Amino acid sequence: MAINEDKLMELLHAFVGDLGATVAAGNVVIGHRLGLYRALAEGPASADELATRTGANPRYIAEWLRGQAAGHYVEYDATTDTYSMTEEQAFALADPEAGVYIPGAFVLALGTLKANDRIAEAFRTGDGMGWHEHDEDVFVGCEQFFRPGYVANLVSSWIPALDGVEAKLRAGARVADIGCGLGASTILLAKEFENSTFVGADYHDRSIELARKRSADAGVADRVSFEVTSASTFTGKDYDLVATFDCLHDMGDPVAAAKHVRSALRPDGTWLIVEPAAGDTVADNLNPVGRVYYNFSSQLCVPNALSQTGGYALGAQAGEAAIRRVATDAGFTRFRRATETPFNLVFEARP
Repeated sequence: MAINEDKLMELLHAFVGDLGATVAAGNVVIGHRLGLYRALAEGPASADELATRTGANPRYIAEWLRGQAAGHYVEYDATTDTYSMTEEQAFALADPEAGVYIPGAFVLALGTLKANDRIAEAFRTGDGMGWHEHDEDVFVGCEQFFRPGYVANLVSSWIPALDGVEAKLRAGARVADIGCGLGASTILLAKEFENSTFVGADYHDRSIELARKRSADAGVADRVSFEVTSASTFTGKDYDLVATFDCLHDMGDPVAAAKHVRSALRPDGTWLIVEPAAGDTVADNLNPVGRVYYNFSSQLCVPNALSQTGGYALGAQAGEAAIRRVATDAGFTRFRRATETPFNLVFEARP
């Protein structure tokens, strides 16, 4: 066997980066849970000083900080033996309300990997694994992963990109958020559009329990209700807007769900479909974003779809053509890409 040393070193370089990122995930989550990033964002600190700020053990903090600096998540000043965060690092690591929150993605990833043995068996048998069967970090981490993108884009750009929808919401509209999870998108919309009423639906009872609590905490429970039900059975009629955020591709029968959405809309209603950014071919998606989504999809999205009836398993990198086909097969006559971000495609479907 003739080994090309340059190609081997290229592979090993990628491996070292991946291994470092894999084991670093646990420390990112520790930084999130113990408030280490938030405390360091207050100002430069030595390991001892950060330990004092957070009530943690100095030796653990020292090793944590060194790993964070090696990964370029914090800065290190060798002359003073102190650590600090740039404005960009603090934005992405220390503020869950910002437009990006990196630790949430790692909470989701570690929660996902807790089912690795079962998913490996599913690879052999073809069985599915339902969303509700995963560790709770999957549900909480999923919200922490996606919510910053919704905070940054939902009200400011996604809703305005839809034809006539913002005006309806300002005046007072009926809205259903299907596959709402912990209700992040539902609550964001309710806080912005005070004259409208909202229904969030998800088949996972624990997520709905948390959504109801968060709705009450946000002060919008008088205009928001949640129900435990599937995308094909949610209740209500004459909705002005039905939304599905990052969930259509997870469904075992997305066409049945789309047909139900169409039947629940007013004749001039709108279906807002937010899906992970993806091209229509495998080759289009062989990039860092595609890698993230394909790997999450094999552990979460495809197993969930295969656990349901319907025969679909679109996966997180379904792409625009596949989503358009779902909408068309369900009877929608108008479909367009309304806008996009580096992580999401936003579609508008009309009856």
